[in-house]
Amino acid sequence: MRILLIEDNCDVGEGIVESVERMGHSIDWARSGDVGDEWLVSNSYQLVLLDIMLPGMDGMKLLRRLRERRSDVPVLILSARAGTDDRIDMLDLGADDYLVKPFDFRELQARVRSLLRRHTGERSNNLRCGRLVYDRVARLAKVDDRILALSRRELSLLEIFLARKTQVFSKAQLLDQLFGYNSEPTENNIEVLIARLRRKLAGTDVEITTQRGVGYRIVES
Repeated sequence: MRILLIEDNCDVGEGIVESVERMGHSIDWARSGDVGDEWLVSNSYQLVLLDIMLPGMDGMKLLRRLRERRSDVPVLILSARAGTDDRIDMLDLGADDYLVKPFDFRELQARVRSLLRRHTGERSNNLRCGRLVYDRVARLAKVDDRILALSRRELSLLEIFLARKTQVFSKAQLLDQLFGYNSEPTENNIEVLIARLRRKLAGTDVEITTQRGVGYRIVES
């Protein structure tokens, strides 16, 4: 999944980026509200982590603009403001959750998982297709009791497919969700990654199918 962090504090931002990347997600880091708003207009994200006090456009104005554009991307507020009124104001503006700084990064990860589950309609951290089970917390994919030896990127690709099993993903959509601004991937990277994942799913009751001219989806075989 591709996540956007909008945070101007370098120490906090570096910790968040490291924590989110350990979860296997791609993350872009905007250090001002203006840049964050620009990226939200031009890119597709599955989650936004938003500070309130920012250079340029503040978090409150950014959130208001985001919802005025009718975007339903989940937003987790990360702020040192602990007052009840602050929480109410941001939730009423359209935030989905609110986490007070300083926070334990394990709690951040749990909130990220919760919001991603909610956005995709999942109730559990375990995503299933046939006998394949993917544990979002442990980042393990198993078929029956056998753990699949998947790389971090392969696990991320598998999670994208399993989170929306009925959706057909184009190469452009997969590129957008798997790689951030710091990468320069091509559609060939997606083809290679799909081929590797298919090989590792061989012999299971799950496969990645191609709809020619459209994209890929995961199905029970």
